[in-house]
Amino acid sequence: MQSIVFVLTAFMLGCNEFIMIGIISDIAHQFNVSIAVVGYLVTIFATVYAISTPLITIFTNRFNRFKTLMVLMLVFLIGNTATALAPNYFMLVVARMVTAAVAGSIISLIMTFASSVAPMDKRPALISWIFSGFSIASVFGVPIGTAISTAYGWRNAFLIVSVISVLTLGLLFWLLPRQIKQVTSSLGKQLSLMKDLRVYDGVVLVLFGAAAMYGYYTYIRPLLTTELGFSLSSLNWLLFLLGLMSIFSNQLSGQLASHGGLVHMPKVYILEIALLFILPLTLHLAIFGLVVLLVLSLITSVLNSPIQLHFLNVAEQDYPQSIVLASSLNSIFFNFGISLGSATSSTMVDVAGVHNISFGAGVFALIALVMVVLLNRAIKRYQQASRSHDVEF
Repeated sequence: MQSIVFVLTAFMLGCNEFIMIGIISDIAHQFNVSIAVVGYLVTIFATVYAISTPLITIFTNRFNRFKTLMVLMLVFLIGNTATALAPNYFMLVVARMVTAAVAGSIISLIMTFASSVAPMDKRPALISWIFSGFSIASVFGVPIGTAISTAYGWRNAFLIVSVISVLTLGLLFWLLPRQIKQVTSSLGKQLSLMKDLRVYDGVVLVLFGAAAMYGYYTYIRPLLTTELGFSLSSLNWLLFLLGLMSIFSNQLSGQLASHGGLVHMPKVYILEIALLFILPLTLHLAIFGLVVLLVLSLITSVLNSPIQLHFLNVAEQDYPQSIVLASSLNSIFFNFGISLGSATSSTMVDVAGVHNISFGAGVFALIALVMVVLLNRAIKRYQQASRSHDVEF
């Protein structure tokens, strides 16, 4: 039951974040502003999310984690409800910033609780399912929210998310332990985690891995319609199919984390690089191009569980005071990667056109390949040093 509520929490957060994609036009019409102006809400959300998550995580570390999670969930509920009731665009921006400010810390605490209550051998599967909650929100929550917005108004879409939030809050209050193992420390000691090469290499890997994904996915609609020639009527089904591949990708990620994890990631990135550089050559062949995009969707989330477990394991072994911060690193730098990838893809469209957009993403994937090789080497050196130290004593 705890596993289900963890996934439900991720689904709730995913719906709140992604639903904006499908209702931008409705909001623009409501407040009489341009679509481009409303589109900035996505950038604002990602930026506030990435900046606020480490700050809130660090400064709430000394408080009871159960109580902290309950407070953050209440703030999220207030922010999401305020979004639904916003009387003007300015208040809508403020409400989105409130929800973004706490969303990252909520999922970080959920990851911390998950790692505490799950047996070691069950952790990879549980973490992969938590990440799947976001994919499920993208596949099912966004189209349902869009349909609600179209039929009954965009405000009702966010009110539905508030209902889910109340349900999730109640289940978390009922099921979670009031106390879990917790080490409190100063700001400096918490941030000492970031000096570890295994963590530094890991966060750079996450950043460029996300940038590689959003270096082409930002323009997935024109890739499918303008370039591959699929009709607008088939777009929802194609996006649904790509979303399903993303869910499968998170499950594959869990399996990979149980069998070597990061050791196998260089092969994944070599395949991703090859597909990204091949993609422009397949755009005049609809089926082949779609197959390339489907395979890319299958492998782009594979890093999630191995890197999340890596950060947690490093913190548990050497930086127990930084557990929650370690839990948040993946989501923080993934959002920075989204910003980098989407900005680069926009530049690529202006300079080289949509059909060549994946070349920029391929460069990011190449950097990610270098970083995962460096990370594996850093892990190996640490393991060798630990074995030498054990022999000496």
